[in-house]
Amino acid sequence: MTITKAEELDGLKVIGRIVANTMHAMARALEPGMTTRELDEIGRALLEAEGAEPAPEAVYDFPGATCISVNEEIAHGIPGDRVIAAGDLVNIDVSASKDGYFADNGASFRVGPVTPALDRLCRDGKRAMQIGINQVAAGKPLAGIGRAIERFAEAREYTLIRNLASHGVGRSLHEYPEEIPTWATTGDRRRITKGLVLTVEPFLSTGGMFASEGRDGWTLFSEPRAAVVQYEHTVVATQRGSIVVTVPG
Repeated sequence: MTITKAEELDGLKVIGRIVANTMHAMARALEPGMTTRELDEIGRALLEAEGAEPAPEAVYDFPGATCISVNEEIAHGIPGDRVIAAGDLVNIDVSASKDGYFADNGASFRVGPVTPALDRLCRDGKRAMQIGINQVAAGKPLAGIGRAIERFAEAREYTLIRNLASHGVGRSLHEYPEEIPTWATTGDRRRITKGLVLTVEPFLSTGGMFASEGRDGWTLFSEPRAAVVQYEHTVVATQRGSIVVTVPG
């Protein structure tokens, strides 16, 4: 989507606030002993209370209102009977629509104390996302997002999952540009246009390179197996930089 009118930005900010509030409320509810289905039910209730429709369910017939991935699961985890334990790493990805506008955000959360290496990975995953967001502005190269993130990842001795990319969003959950690499690429001459709506969502890892699909047809795992975090915002490109719309309020 490309924003051309103030009311479009307003609509996007509304759903951005809703999904951000939902994700952060789910994170606050996280505690050992609860199931991922119970956590998803909290998210569903919050979205419904705001008149928003869970996007994975509506668009892809995903079996849940939100995606909840625990430890070895790195994305698209199906809410179910899995019990969350102390020391787990839980990724919560919330996307939804309201009044024809879509927003998408996610983050990885620690359940109680975790190892220093995992704590560092979480902090650096959030930094990697922000470094990518800093490259978003009208006229700048789209590939600049991935180049900046990979420079940071290599300097900190991390890898990036290379078949899970950022994407356009706004009028649908995934739209042009449908794949925006969060790693360095060559030959991509696309430029960021004013008003472009996109996600920035690097998957930072301690050794993983690719995501592979599990037996359920949804849940993704790191190959080779390694810890992975994901942080994601929906942003709008402007002449001066970007507007992050997935902020709680």
